Amino acid sequence: MSECYVPGGMKLELCKVVRGCRLGVLSAFGHSGQCSIELPGCLLYTRCATVPHLTQDTLHTLTNLPAVTHVTLDSLAEHHEVLEEFKEGVRKFAGLHETALYCSLRDPSTTSPTGHITNKTVSVWGSGGRIELTVAKFMALQAAIQPDFYQSMADGETWQENTSRKRVRKAVDRTLAHLDECLILHQKMQELQQAEIFGVVEGGDILEERVRSARETAKRPVAGFVLDGFQSPAMEQDLRSQLITAVTAELPPEKPRLLQGVGRPDEVIALVEAGVDLFEGFFPFQVTERGCALNFNFTITPDSESAVLESNGELSAVKELKENGDSGPENMTQFEINLKDTRYREDFRPLVEGCDCYCCKNHTRAYIHHLLMTNELLTGVLLMLHNIAHYLGFFRALRAAVASDRLQDLKDRVLQ
Repeated sequence: MSECYVPGGMKLELCKVVRGCRLGVLSAFGHSGQCSIELPGCLLYTRCATVPHLTQDTLHTLTNLPAVTHVTLDSLAEHHEVLEEFKEGVRKFAGLHETALYCSLRDPSTTSPTGHITNKTVSVWGSGGRIELTVAKFMALQAAIQPDFYQSMADGETWQENTSRKRVRKAVDRTLAHLDECLILHQKMQELQQAEIFGVVEGGDILEERVRSARETAKRPVAGFVLDGFQSPAMEQDLRSQLITAVTAELPPEKPRLLQGVGRPDEVIALVEAGVDLFEGFFPFQVTERGCALNFNFTITPDSESAVLESNGELSAVKELKENGDSGPENMTQFEINLKDTRYREDFRPLVEGCDCYCCKNHTRAYIHHLLMTNELLTGVLLMLHNIAHYLGFFRALRAAVASDRLQDLKDRVLQ
């Protein structure tokens, strides 16, 4: 196992690299310096520092939760004055206890209005409307939030289709200029002395700009890298993987790479092969909001432990819906089942046979269908518990597949 030290104390230990896939542990961060997260891994998604639909007590009925909680600046910016007055950061304010905090600029599960970027500012959107941020205000917010690591301010609006080369080049230049200013202020702020700053790699779908952004960002004293602008559904998976492979080739192997805006299991596997270490955990929330439940097979070893999350063997949700002439919710994927569908009205099986989450151990598909049809608030609680558990199980299976050099077997299972 090779040990690599990141500025400020964060330590990346890579125990295996298999055809681009990096297996290891990121450790020695957090306010206690004792936090660690296995790679490849995902963060715990929150809105305004709270997991949607779940209280802290309900959340902790789940085991093996990620050691890093993801908070977003757009959900916290309007509370700047309160946090500044509180003085002890979001972790204590929200009762997050021993978890480490990562702060990104925007919520990956929503799309913000575009066209509000200038050479000196970016904008985020809270419940009260647009909030314009200079680098000074951006960094003051980070000082009030007191994350353990955070992305630098960036121009991330080049993910849209048909963005011109000139606009992409300007975004890369702005992002590098913002990073330089953030690094200067980072050194001066006492509240951020224990925090790490991650540089953001932009460049849209233009290979030359992606490589330039990665190469220049890697020259700065950052603790890790955020790969941004890959969330467009119009970007083909092959192009996304090609761009990320080119980017990671320019980044030092001893620093972690976090990808924003991508969470589908098939895409996660492809991007792990391209060298990505960390992902945002928003996908279970999106599935929950559609009234759906994650139900895909990621078991490659038929032992008793992995069989816990063995799929129940039915056809994929997309195929079922097509055969029956029904239509699922917008953006529904083949990795989930639509529990609003009438076929589940008398289906008394759990969401996934053998799943160990509270929902699957205590309730049936028919009950969740009933809750959805009557708009009960409990629906979101039960679906969120299951979807988080299933998604985290997928990441455990992903790490095990890389460790045993069986990633192709996992890919075949997930995509079958």
